[in-house]
Amino acid sequence: MVLGFSIALIVFSLLLMLLVLMHKGKGGGLSDMFGGGMQSSVGGSSVAERNLDRITVVVGLLWAVCIVALGIMMKSG
Repeated sequence: MVLGFSIALIVFSLLLMLLVLMHKGKGGGLSDMFGGGMQSSVGGSSVAERNLDRITVVVGLLWAVCIVALGIMMKSG
């Protein structure tokens, strides 16, 4: 069971990093340093951005659940 949650945590971590990097920069900060401030024709519509936000929140919640579950399992076992 611990192995399954560990693998899920690794997968969710990599997926969460990918999803966060896919978000459009809001201007200012570190995103401008790496070219995030430039206008891009690849940038999606507002519907696509909203769906990306929702997917990122769901994956983030699943990531947090995996961490809590692993902590409980390791403490009790």
